Amino acid sequence: MKKTALVVARVTASLLGSYVLVWGFVTFGITLGVAGGMPYDDSQTLLYMLAFLLFVACFCWAFSAKSALRVWLCFAFGGALMTLSGWLLAGKLG
Repeated sequence: MKKTALVVARVTASLLGSYVLVWGFVTFGITLGVAGGMPYDDSQTLLYMLAFLLFVACFCWAFSAKSALRVWLCFAFGGALMTLSGWLLAGKLG
Protein backbone atom coordinates (compact mmCIF):
# COMPACT_ATOMS: atom_id res chain seq x y z
CA MET A 1 0.00 0.00 0.00
CA LYS A 2 2.82 2.39 0.78
CA LYS A 3 4.37 1.98 -2.67
CA THR A 4 1.03 2.80 -4.26
CA ALA A 5 0.81 6.03 -2.25
CA LEU A 6 4.32 7.00 -3.33
CA VAL A 7 3.50 6.38 -6.98
CA VAL A 8 0.30 8.41 -6.69
CA ALA A 9 2.26 11.25 -5.01
CA ARG A 10 4.81 11.29 -7.83
CA VAL A 11 2.23 11.13 -10.60
CA THR A 12 0.23 13.93 -8.98
CA ALA A 13 3.37 16.00 -8.51
CA SER A 14 4.44 15.40 -12.08
CA LEU A 15 1.10 16.57 -13.48
CA LEU A 16 -0.35 19.11 -11.04
CA GLY A 17 2.88 20.35 -9.50
CA SER A 18 4.50 20.87 -12.88
CA TYR A 19 1.43 22.75 -14.03
CA VAL A 20 1.58 25.09 -11.02
CA LEU A 21 5.27 25.81 -11.60
CA VAL A 22 4.80 26.38 -15.32
CA TRP A 23 1.80 28.66 -14.69
CA GLY A 24 3.95 30.83 -12.42
CA PHE A 25 6.80 30.81 -14.95
CA VAL A 26 4.49 31.93 -17.77
CA THR A 27 2.83 34.62 -15.65
CA PHE A 28 6.13 36.05 -14.50
CA GLY A 29 7.81 35.71 -17.89
CA ILE A 30 5.06 37.41 -19.86
CA THR A 31 5.00 40.26 -17.36
CA LEU A 32 8.78 40.65 -17.57
CA GLY A 33 8.62 40.62 -21.35
CA VAL A 34 5.97 43.33 -21.44
CA ALA A 35 7.88 45.36 -18.82
CA GLY A 36 10.97 45.06 -21.02
CA GLY A 37 9.17 46.50 -24.01
CA MET A 38 8.20 43.32 -25.85
CA PRO A 39 4.71 43.24 -27.37
CA TYR A 40 2.30 41.12 -25.32
CA ASP A 41 1.58 38.66 -28.14
CA ASP A 42 5.28 38.02 -28.78
CA SER A 43 6.00 37.61 -25.09
CA GLN A 44 3.08 35.21 -24.71
CA THR A 45 4.15 33.09 -27.68
CA LEU A 46 7.75 32.89 -26.48
CA LEU A 47 6.76 31.91 -22.96
CA TYR A 48 4.30 29.27 -24.13
CA MET A 49 7.04 27.63 -26.18
CA LEU A 50 9.42 27.71 -23.24
CA ALA A 51 6.66 26.48 -20.92
CA PHE A 52 6.35 23.26 -22.88
CA LEU A 53 10.05 22.53 -22.38
CA LEU A 54 9.86 23.42 -18.69
CA PHE A 55 6.81 21.21 -18.18
CA VAL A 56 8.57 18.21 -19.73
CA ALA A 57 11.67 18.82 -17.59
CA CYS A 58 9.60 19.16 -14.40
CA PHE A 59 7.57 16.08 -15.30
CA CYS A 60 10.73 14.00 -15.62
CA TRP A 61 12.30 15.47 -12.48
CA ALA A 62 9.23 14.54 -10.43
CA PHE A 63 10.00 10.88 -11.07
CA SER A 64 13.79 11.04 -10.79
CA ALA A 65 14.10 13.07 -7.58
CA LYS A 66 14.84 11.19 -4.38
CA SER A 67 12.15 12.92 -2.34
CA ALA A 68 8.57 13.48 -3.46
CA LEU A 69 8.22 16.07 -0.68
CA ARG A 70 11.10 18.09 -2.12
CA VAL A 71 9.44 17.99 -5.54
CA TRP A 72 6.14 19.21 -4.11
CA LEU A 73 7.83 22.00 -2.14
CA CYS A 74 9.82 23.21 -5.15
CA PHE A 75 6.80 23.16 -7.42
CA ALA A 76 4.41 24.77 -4.94
CA PHE A 77 6.71 27.49 -3.61
CA GLY A 78 8.34 28.17 -6.97
CA GLY A 79 5.02 28.46 -8.74
CA ALA A 80 3.47 30.60 -6.01
CA LEU A 81 6.50 32.89 -5.84
CA MET A 82 6.65 33.43 -9.61
CA THR A 83 2.88 33.95 -9.90
CA LEU A 84 2.85 36.46 -7.06
CA SER A 85 5.87 38.28 -8.51
CA GLY A 86 4.21 38.44 -11.92
CA TRP A 87 0.97 39.80 -10.46
CA LEU A 88 2.79 42.42 -8.40
CA LEU A 89 4.89 43.52 -11.38
CA ALA A 90 1.81 43.64 -13.62
CA GLY A 91 0.07 45.84 -11.06
CA LYS A 92 2.94 48.32 -11.21
CA LEU A 93 2.85 48.38 -15.01
CA GLY A 94 -0.84 49.17 -15.30
